[in-house]
Amino acid sequence: MWVFGYGSLVWKVGFPYESKLIGYIKGYNRRFYQHSTDHRGTAEKPGRVVTLIPTDDNEACVWGIAYKIRADDVENVVSHLDHREKGGYERKEVTFYPRDGSDAFKLTVYYGASDNFQYAGESDIDSIAQQVVKSVGPSGKNVDYVCSLANAMREIAPQVNDEHLFVLEAKVLELIKKDS
Repeated sequence: MWVFGYGSLVWKVGFPYESKLIGYIKGYNRRFYQHSTDHRGTAEKPGRVVTLIPTDDNEACVWGIAYKIRADDVENVVSHLDHREKGGYERKEVTFYPRDGSDAFKLTVYYGASDNFQYAGESDIDSIAQQVVKSVGPSGKNVDYVCSLANAMREIAPQVNDEHLFVLEAKVLELIKKDS
């Protein structure tokens, strides 16, 4: 089994894996359109985390990391991920394209569809940044999630300008600087 990480799984795996590959999936955009009331926020002050938004743009892709799970670990890893991603995410099979040019293959991804109970929907980047700065949950500050993901993406895919992620990070850091 292979699992694709495009959010916190990029920098905070939390399960055993046999190997990993950097690459991308096509037909989606990574967006902070998912509320988090169980990790990066609370029911009173939900945080914002990423989900995948389907697009008709054939050039659109989301970079991340594919993790190969050993057969003996699949049941435990799926149980772990089902619990970790219980905040509105469901499993889906997509095609992964490795950066190293090896053959594309199918893998599992967790994503929050627009009809899930935690879907926050589209919002302007300034509003999302305000929400991120004010949100803290059991897994920590929402700001840390945004900055950790941005830093990890710069490290694994420096050639990619993930505009939504990087503009949000800049807005969040600007707000923090103003408040200090």
